[in-house]
Amino acid sequence: MTTAAYIHIPFCHHICHYCDFNKVFMKNQPVDLYIERLLDEIRLRKDVDQQPLTSIFVGGGTPTALDHNQLEQLCKGISEILPFSSTIEYTFEANPGDLSLEKIQVLRKYGVNRLSFGVQSFNDELLHKIGRNHRGKDVYRSITDAQLAGFSNISIDLIYALPTQTLADFEETLDKALELDLPHYSGYSLIVEPKTVFYNLMRKGKLPLPGEETEAAMYELLMKKMREKGLNQYEISNFAKEGYESRHNLVYWNNDEYYGFGAGAHGYVKGIRYSNIAPVSKYMEAVSSRSLPTLNEQKVPLHEKMEEEMFLGLRKTNGVSITKFSERYNEDILNRFDKAVEDAQNKGLLTIENDHLMLTHKGKFLGNEVFQSFIGIIETN
Repeated sequence: MTTAAYIHIPFCHHICHYCDFNKVFMKNQPVDLYIERLLDEIRLRKDVDQQPLTSIFVGGGTPTALDHNQLEQLCKGISEILPFSSTIEYTFEANPGDLSLEKIQVLRKYGVNRLSFGVQSFNDELLHKIGRNHRGKDVYRSITDAQLAGFSNISIDLIYALPTQTLADFEETLDKALELDLPHYSGYSLIVEPKTVFYNLMRKGKLPLPGEETEAAMYELLMKKMREKGLNQYEISNFAKEGYESRHNLVYWNNDEYYGFGAGAHGYVKGIRYSNIAPVSKYMEAVSSRSLPTLNEQKVPLHEKMEEEMFLGLRKTNGVSITKFSERYNEDILNRFDKAVEDAQNKGLLTIENDHLMLTHKGKFLGNEVFQSFIGIIETN
């Protein structure tokens, strides 16, 4: 049963130095036509009206880079095509400074009830270095405007271990973020991905990143500050007040199914993982021919589903339920993954508490090592 959807808007006014998502400069792009084709793709999936959606997430790119009329076109189309649950979590990603009052009113009009701001840092000099085009003052203005318009479910993303960033600087950013008293925060360590500005600089030896010890200290500080503020760490990088956990992200970590719409979007429906054509022109061409713009698709075999259940589910702080795993796959985690579990326990990275296999505090710092240990170890059925 598929009750979640991700919708991709690939346009940006400015490309950040660390971003490897599917995106293009907005200038001279056929934005209006793209929105039409995006809505056509949603219509082409004949089963989208079978079950009311409990989560929609519109990401990018920069969805709020669309102008007022384009946002209206997009949101109106989504509301007419997709069935909403009465309790839907409907999120738009937003850049501070992009979201005018007029745009906020459009989002409210069509049922958007959650905003996720890409803040990254409150240090203006650092924002410039990483290629962001907003500044700290824009964050305060955008969040105030959103709250005045009636948005209470607001999240901000922060990135740490940025070039030249110090522990003191990150603490200042954390303090400013927490002063906003928002219900949800995400904190991610910088990952330098291929085909980004930062990757090219790193290859030339021109990317002064903090060392591993500083990065670990930043993560420890992140967890400490969030805990002191009364925010629950429900996933490695995510913190929320009770009831404000990101429903859409939990779809991924619970290994549940979801639609993916738009250029380069990924989806998981009826046991099949698929990805869409990424180049905007080729994506639109495919949809124009009344065909789904699918680039790749793969039916996920049982052994891979179980592996995914582990490396996704262990990102949650309450881990993977041994009982629910058994009910879902008719398998015992401790039998299927005996060696991986034993090795991680011996290293102090995994523990079992109240029927849940979960990362220890130490394991949160070495999560990727743990996740990797569950991949490719089950014999194909």
